Amino acid sequence: MTNAATNDGFVTFDRVQKSYDGETLVVKDLNLSIGKGEFLTMLGPSGSGKTTCLMMLAGFETATNGEIRLDGQPINQVPPHKRGIGMVFQNYALFPHMSVGENLAFPLEVRGIGKSEREEKIMRALDMVQMGDFVNRRPAQLSGGQQQRIALARALVFDPKLVLMDEPLGALDKQLREHMQFEIKHLHESLGITVVYVTHDQGEALTMSDRVAVFNDGRIQQLAPPDELYERPKNSFVAQFIGENNKLPGKVETLSGDRCTVRLASGELIDVTPVNVRSVGQETLVSIRPERIEFKPEMMPEGAHMISAEVLEVVYMGDIFRTRMRVAGSDDFVMKSRNTIGQTKLTPGERLKIGWHPEDARALNAN
Repeated sequence: MTNAATNDGFVTFDRVQKSYDGETLVVKDLNLSIGKGEFLTMLGPSGSGKTTCLMMLAGFETATNGEIRLDGQPINQVPPHKRGIGMVFQNYALFPHMSVGENLAFPLEVRGIGKSEREEKIMRALDMVQMGDFVNRRPAQLSGGQQQRIALARALVFDPKLVLMDEPLGALDKQLREHMQFEIKHLHESLGITVVYVTHDQGEALTMSDRVAVFNDGRIQQLAPPDELYERPKNSFVAQFIGENNKLPGKVETLSGDRCTVRLASGELIDVTPVNVRSVGQETLVSIRPERIEFKPEMMPEGAHMISAEVLEVVYMGDIFRTRMRVAGSDDFVMKSRNTIGQTKLTPGERLKIGWHPEDARALNAN
């Protein structure tokens, strides 16, 4: 996905810290620059600090240390309603006693916009989310998906410079959630707005974002476009958090430039790409994506590393077969193979050779 940003400093976190009790930092020295027009997702498990960062940017939380800037201006002391930021929450936060139109009118009235201009902006925002016919309905008369569209329209109605979204699709079912992901992304592209999006759903982050900041323990573990995050994780946490990943423990045997050999716990020696291993003898986890593993000789990549495997379980998942194997002493090694015409179906107990390209095996930190 192309990065839509036109500069690198529309939103800036400069050495930002946050503590609720004066002792424990839930956000630790955050430095982050978000470009104008960018769709940046803050991704991480519960308690990782991502939502706290969003709330500080919105003005609902105050930074303990550091400075937050919007379009070059410090906003630490600016109240939320004067920041010009649109906000979409998971629980919609619509006023139940107001109609859809009245809900959208509220942020415009607060900003002193006249009645005729208000009506024009309301209908334009509702048309953006295909909800123009619902202007007189109450939130209780709408489905969850429709309410979320209204919440999105309300965040966009006053033409904000920045829109923040906090788990906005968390309450929707899977099919509607996936549909809304693409709708939000298309709105972002057509309007050219800057979006900061918070989620713990990795698929959502990969689908929608120009860049993803992976949070854990109050710090950004990696900040990168989705494909780089998935293909080239910088550490074990990112590799394990983004998609399914095989992990084989071992020890670095040789290390030279962009190649190293690792002796696995089973005694086998394999060639891998070093990521954050620095010395011979270092403990490591070798990371290999399940879809990068082949078992058909004619499909093996050139220079593939071959290793013995025993099939333990085969699960039919429609578009793929998920095969769990015993490899190098691990019983949790997974291979994913596409369900194609003539696909060889493996059976539990079968022994075979599997292979992968050395570039797809990455030596990461052991912990």
